[in-house]
Amino acid sequence: MRLYALIFFLLLSLHGFAQVKPEPKPKERKLLTDKVAEAPKASIDQYRIISLNKDTTYVDTSLTIKKEYEFNYLRRDIFGLMPFANEGQTYTTLYYGLTRQTPYPESGYKAKHFNYLEANDVRYYSVATPLTELYFKSVMEQGQNIDAFLTVNTSERLNMSIAYKGLRSLGKYINQLSSTGNFRMTTSYRTKNDRYAVNIHYVSQDMLNGENGGIVSDENFEGEDNAFRNRARLEVYFKDAKSFLKGYRGFVDHSFLVNGKKGSNNLYVTHQFSYERKFFEYSQPTIASAITDDQGQTYTIQRFGEAFVTSTLIDQVRYNHMYNKAGLVYENATLGRFSFFADDFRYNYYFDKIITLSSGTIPSSLNDQINSIGGQYDYRKGNWNGALLYSVAIAGPATSNAEASASYQINDKNKLTFRYQNQSKIPDHIYNLHQSSYRAYNWFNDFENVKINTLEAEAQTQWLTASLQLRTIKDQLFFSDDADGINDTLQLVTPKQYDKAINYLAVKVAREFRLGKFALDNTILYQQVDQEDDILNVPKFTTRNTLYYSDYFFKRALYIQTGVTFNYFTKYYANEYNPMLGEFFVQNQKEIGSFPMLDFFVNARVRQTRFFLKAEHFNSGFTGNKFYSAPHYPYRDFMIRFGLVWNFFQ
Repeated sequence: MRLYALIFFLLLSLHGFAQVKPEPKPKERKLLTDKVAEAPKASIDQYRIISLNKDTTYVDTSLTIKKEYEFNYLRRDIFGLMPFANEGQTYTTLYYGLTRQTPYPESGYKAKHFNYLEANDVRYYSVATPLTELYFKSVMEQGQNIDAFLTVNTSERLNMSIAYKGLRSLGKYINQLSSTGNFRMTTSYRTKNDRYAVNIHYVSQDMLNGENGGIVSDENFEGEDNAFRNRARLEVYFKDAKSFLKGYRGFVDHSFLVNGKKGSNNLYVTHQFSYERKFFEYSQPTIASAITDDQGQTYTIQRFGEAFVTSTLIDQVRYNHMYNKAGLVYENATLGRFSFFADDFRYNYYFDKIITLSSGTIPSSLNDQINSIGGQYDYRKGNWNGALLYSVAIAGPATSNAEASASYQINDKNKLTFRYQNQSKIPDHIYNLHQSSYRAYNWFNDFENVKINTLEAEAQTQWLTASLQLRTIKDQLFFSDDADGINDTLQLVTPKQYDKAINYLAVKVAREFRLGKFALDNTILYQQVDQEDDILNVPKFTTRNTLYYSDYFFKRALYIQTGVTFNYFTKYYANEYNPMLGEFFVQNQKEIGSFPMLDFFVNARVRQTRFFLKAEHFNSGFTGNKFYSAPHYPYRDFMIRFGLVWNFFQ
């Protein structure tokens, strides 16, 4: 209902903007021979999108191959991510280089966070006239995906925006419902003399998923029996289990210029505040799963082992944190920008009871306070852009973070970028403490910090784009199945820490070739891991290749883009998904990959409206049923989906 109410509100607003202005009073009427000055049209650079780090881009209503890649549930290019069968479920991470870490601990349950907007994901706006964007895309079955957005400047200095993204999709398999919502609201303000500026946002998010635990028999899926073409006939482990993640966040980032007027030397006082609450629940009314074997015999199992309850299992965990960061910034037109800051991070991660087991007592909560100090130097001069950052904890759990980056703009078409990061990360809370109604899923640990060294280089040139990433990880945290290889129907996942070094290499190259109205867009990723044990597993090669045609029609009123996209990754032991933890775990029993995924698309643009039509995975019916998103979780079958992105400039 919230979704439909918001859409009605937006459409009503648009209607209001479109109303004809009242007739002027008779004394103000103009003769036909009088020249009436038309209001100047706003240029595209007056519709700005601003990140938390003050990086600015502009609203883009063009139709490019990049827009095709971004037309999905996450609204961004998902190269390196493998979506699950139903929209709104989790993703398998094929490209480990996409993984970003913060030195502070987080709650965990990372498989549920792909669509969760963090503070750095929220954008702020400055627009010359009210701007509306409506996104719609059809889903697998019984639902829709809509993202409605409206922003307006009430004055040159005050901007407000409101948006809601909602999804409901039943899916093709048993117990696979996705129902999610992301509400976001922002405000940006600066004073007339530019001495004070503030960005504020509020975000409310919820993700509900039916969790079927994967299919019981891979043979039934991979076989030639037409009865199983109806995917609802494939047996799954859970028919009524669900997971639910909910979060709220209030955020303020503001600064004040101490000197009365901005000049070659400036002194700022800065402050950033964030308060966030999260709630995660896994519920499973029926504990025992009824399984039918190949001989037609039915028996019951408990997928996650022995439980304290016999039915109506509900596991809940809560998390909140408050973050304050105060800083002093000196800015010199010649030397650059020097920042010094101190921050305070406080968290509570808690369950509703204390559990006593024969192996020990499982406490109900983790909470602590971390105080850090640090400094940052930013330099922008000519074609050079660089930054240095260092922070270290002086109270509470030890943590540190050092970053360095530099970029050189050779010309408009060529740019080089280098980055380095050395980080000591506090483990996410789920590794140190977890409680469950399942006996095996209760633990209390004291793991060491994860040490990560990352070196990156990127070249954006007129010929190609290439990037290199080298990463060394020590004391890596991961989940694994203690029953792996012993009992195929039992899944006893626990956290572990790897005390040896892991060396990771990734090389990504992208290049588009054009010939007249045809183009071939290519992205190829190579990954290699050096480790004594198989802890970090990635496919060696991942590729996406799109052959497409584009042209204008009807006196350039219509722009058409049509083609075929080929996705592929080599076989590897992909991590498996555990729905109760909302995490992936390491396994070495089943390889996935080495199957082609072909999508045919026809996209069109009329003014500020872009239309998308796609036949997804149209080769699934004739290249074999061995396509998986994760072990025991099949990928999507062939389906036709459509949608649009519609921008209004009032």
